[in-house]
Amino acid sequence: MAQRGGALLRGGTGSSRATFLELFLDLAFVFALTRVSVRYIDEIEHGLTVLGFLETLILFLALWHVWTLVTWVTSRYDPDTLTIQFVVVATMFGGLVMAVTLPRAFEERALAFVVAYLVTVIGRPLLIAAVLGRHPRRTVPWRLAAWAAVSGVLWLAGALGPAGLRFGLWVLAITIDLAGYLLGWPVPGLGRAPVSAWRIAGEHMAERYQQIFLIALGETILVIGITYSGEGFGWLAAAAFTVAFLTTALLWRIYFHRAGHLLVEALRMARSPGRLGASASTTHLVMVLGVLLTGVGYELVIVKPFDRVEPAWLIFVVGGPVLFLLGRARFEYEIFARVSRRRVLTVLALVGSAPLLLLGTPMLALSVVAGGLAMMALVDGLHARHQPTEPPASPLDRADPGQAGFPT
Repeated sequence: MAQRGGALLRGGTGSSRATFLELFLDLAFVFALTRVSVRYIDEIEHGLTVLGFLETLILFLALWHVWTLVTWVTSRYDPDTLTIQFVVVATMFGGLVMAVTLPRAFEERALAFVVAYLVTVIGRPLLIAAVLGRHPRRTVPWRLAAWAAVSGVLWLAGALGPAGLRFGLWVLAITIDLAGYLLGWPVPGLGRAPVSAWRIAGEHMAERYQQIFLIALGETILVIGITYSGEGFGWLAAAAFTVAFLTTALLWRIYFHRAGHLLVEALRMARSPGRLGASASTTHLVMVLGVLLTGVGYELVIVKPFDRVEPAWLIFVVGGPVLFLLGRARFEYEIFARVSRRRVLTVLALVGSAPLLLLGTPMLALSVVAGGLAMMALVDGLHARHQPTEPPASPLDRADPGQAGFPT
């Protein structure tokens, strides 16, 4: 039984590249990210509130949690086995159901969203544990399932109980889910199983993070194209359409400059790729959310390029790129053990300009953001011309202190 379960784990001879099956999985998450944007747009049209913003954020975090866990699974377990292929396809279907129900997940579709989420986060580890049999690693999926079951009580209570309690219960539920991931799903008598201690395929993990970032950029392209070809089509919106596309291109350029290109090498060469991979997961969460908010800003600007700026709009038009830059600054630290002053200064400049941008138009706000990003990309390029490509020097390339005795 233990030998049969061990066949589920990645070996040292197989490919460590991301598979077409995983790219197939990502198709569902492309659609899911568009539903997050749609929900934000609906909130804005009906008067964006702090509660409305946070509700959509909770749903996004649930989607991110599903994608992150299946990425760690395919990086530790062999995606060519039938069990893992079934897990990936089932996760894709669960993510698609979550995406379909997401725009009304805090309303009448709450139960459908929760059931799809719980079947994914509980069913996946239970199936893997069953296939692992008596393999020493079997305790890992049992831990994941136990934590998901605890949070699942809160998810179901929020879906079935009074609507007024839903937000509070789901905040606690997603907090438990994310805390379990960060803490290593500790269980009395079994200890922790931190992902930072997992013996993963570093190259595979790096490619998956790069792919989810490109998926987020692709979602903004969908927003730009659909919005401009619809009600926003016309000469007045043409400038906003162009600046929005240039902004997305700049986000791509800034992400992949040096650190983004070296992520694969950094994780492949790391003595403990799990530690760097766990940190990069949080960083990419921030950057992907920043890109997603930026895409919502595009729709606002293309539809009403020369209207008066509403304060809430700047959360997306300016706040989205600022959030991305904060994540990108952390990303540079993870790869090179330094914080880019250019990113920090650009963040301060954009935040400082927000009060003045309230006096202008959405088109002006997006143009200022694009100008700041363009200046950063230009300086990055000029600086790189005079320096050779430096190797990664991650400060996180060391073993997790909590992994002693853990069956990686």
